[in-house]
Amino acid sequence: MKNLRDGQILRIAVPSIVSNITVPLLGMIDVAIVGHMGSPAYIGAVAVGSMIFNLVYWLFGFLRMGASGMTAQAVGRRDLTEAIRILARSMAIALGIAMLLIILQIPLKWLGFWLIGPTADVSPFAATYFYTVIWGAPASLALFSLMGWFIGMQNTRFPMIISIIQNIVNILASLILVYVLGMKIEGVALGTVIAQYAGFLMAIALFLKYYGRLLPYFRKEGLLRDFRKFFVVNRDIFFRTLCLVAVTLYFTSAGARSGATILAINTVLMQFYLFFSYFMDGFAYAGEALGGKTYGASNRVAFREILQRLFLWATGVTLVFTLTYVFAGQWIVKVLTDEPQVLDAAKHFLPWAWLIPIAGVAAFIWDGIFVGITATRGMLISSFVAALFFFVIFLLSKDTLGNHGLWLAFITYLAMRGITQTTIFFSSTH
Repeated sequence: MKNLRDGQILRIAVPSIVSNITVPLLGMIDVAIVGHMGSPAYIGAVAVGSMIFNLVYWLFGFLRMGASGMTAQAVGRRDLTEAIRILARSMAIALGIAMLLIILQIPLKWLGFWLIGPTADVSPFAATYFYTVIWGAPASLALFSLMGWFIGMQNTRFPMIISIIQNIVNILASLILVYVLGMKIEGVALGTVIAQYAGFLMAIALFLKYYGRLLPYFRKEGLLRDFRKFFVVNRDIFFRTLCLVAVTLYFTSAGARSGATILAINTVLMQFYLFFSYFMDGFAYAGEALGGKTYGASNRVAFREILQRLFLWATGVTLVFTLTYVFAGQWIVKVLTDEPQVLDAAKHFLPWAWLIPIAGVAAFIWDGIFVGITATRGMLISSFVAALFFFVIFLLSKDTLGNHGLWLAFITYLAMRGITQTTIFFSSTH
């Protein structure tokens, strides 16, 4: 049975990990293209524009997570009618939000620029990038719904294929638009939009080919009936994400206020967290799909087995990453930067990066499980409690510990998410 459960977990986790690893590749290609346009302002424009859209799309990530957990439960109940209705509901909400973003693009751009504060030489190019990429919102948000639905249907191969295709299209489109057609920042932005719609059309094509047989199960009756549950689940995830965004933005701004060297150190060391998250998110997706399916089927034994095996896999991954960071951390920093000041100062803060896997592992697995069983209120409470710990610890320690206080607050925040979720889960099941 262990081999069976491990096989199920890896079939979902591995394609998700591959998908995650393609994400930084795309950003590197965009930076490489604008980095050869003759002005550092172009790099800044892509950085500012990308940050705005990352924040916006992060906030609406509930479209993927809500669809994933509810679909997995429907699959567990063998309720194909509800599974297809969940996709219809999620897609309708995604397209509605996308239309609002396009309608409100001017105030949204003002808000983004106010939060980030680009310099005068960067602002015009960043505005061009923003006003182009905003038209990809319908494809991006609808794709969130489709990706979540595929995961709920126990299929992470399709999201992996779509991510790879998107990256290839983005690279080719951007290169052609910039170097063949002579476009500048608008070429990179348009390449991103083309890739977004290519990914969306690919997802639709895969759905029609492999799941088109489910369309006859669709019934208008009951479509609106469970919208309330759908909104409650997504509302909790939205506010949970707000807590995460608040911590991330404050962490960055607090580092920036400490000077360029500290900001650079924090940015480099945060890559250690991102590397770890690329792998752990794969197992979180397995928790969403398999946890939701077994929970929906009311199979408590299978659910417990999945939970145990997920934590065993997570423990192994955590051990590998911790040992890698302890023994190769300095080398990783040297790969990421060659600035002497940053390299010298990073030695003092590197031990905090060693703690990231141990502190953060539980939250990843519990996030997946909580999404799968749609226990989204628990996710919201744990994120709020953890964010509260972050701000209190930093405000109490910043004058005496400085940037060490910021990292202490961040590591505590990671740990408290997992501790609170563990408490919520076991208190609600006994």
